[in-house]
Amino acid sequence: MSERVRLGVNIDHVATVRNARGGAHPDPVRAARTALAAGADGITAHLREDRRHITDGDIEALSRLCADADRPLNLEMALTPEMLDIALRHRPHAACLVPERREEVTTEGGLNVAAQAEAMTAAARTLSGAGIRVSLFIDPEPQQVIASADVGAQVIELHTGRFCLATGEARQGEFRRLVEAAQLAQSLGLEVHAGHGLDYDTAVEALAIPGVRELNIGHFLIGEAVFIGLDAAVRRMRAVMDGVTA
Repeated sequence: MSERVRLGVNIDHVATVRNARGGAHPDPVRAARTALAAGADGITAHLREDRRHITDGDIEALSRLCADADRPLNLEMALTPEMLDIALRHRPHAACLVPERREEVTTEGGLNVAAQAEAMTAAARTLSGAGIRVSLFIDPEPQQVIASADVGAQVIELHTGRFCLATGEARQGEFRRLVEAAQLAQSLGLEVHAGHGLDYDTAVEALAIPGVRELNIGHFLIGEAVFIGLDAAVRRMRAVMDGVTA
C-alpha cells in the first residue's frame, strides 16, 4: 500500500469573494474549518503584500484554528522583511516562499532560487531557527531544485500550472520535467509537494510524481464549492486521491 498523500486546501479565494464587497462574509476561517472537517490535512493561505485576499487578521485566526485542530498551517509568502516578521510572530508549521508581482492575477511561475541564493539562505536559516519548515515554490528545473537544497530548504513545491494547461506531447514533456525534478529533489533529501491549477483529474496524474507527499489545491476547490459545496468538494478530492494511493 502506498503512503497516503496529504491534501492541503488553499482558502485564499474565499477571502477574494469576501473582499469583493467588504464585510465579513464569506469567512475564510469558516472555510478552513469546513475543509479540515471534510478531510483536508492542512490549510494553505497566501498573505500577499497588497492584502488582496487573505489579511493579517485572517492569518491570526487561521493560526489559532490550526493550532487548536492540531493541523498544519502553510503560510505562503514573499521573501520580504515584513513577511518574515509576520511568519516569526505566528510561527506556522511551514512557510512556503513564493514569487510575487503586484500586476499578476495569480502566481505565474516558480522562484528563481539560484539568483537569490544569499537572501534565500538567510531566510531559510531564520525560519528554520524558529521551528518553521521552509518550503520553496519552484518550477521543475534541475538548477532550481539543486539551489533549493543548497539554501537550506526542507521542502520544494513543484509548480504544476504548465502541466495542467498543456496538451498532447507538450503535456507529456511537462510531466517528465516534474518526474525528473522530483527524483532529483529526493536524491538531495528534499520533501516533494506539488500544486497550482490542479483539479480532480490532474490531481490523480500528479500523484504519479515519484515521492510526492502533498498536493496543495485551492482555486478549483473553491470554484467547485459554488456548485456542490466546499464540504463535498474537499471530500470528493480526498476520495479521488485515496482511490489512487490506496
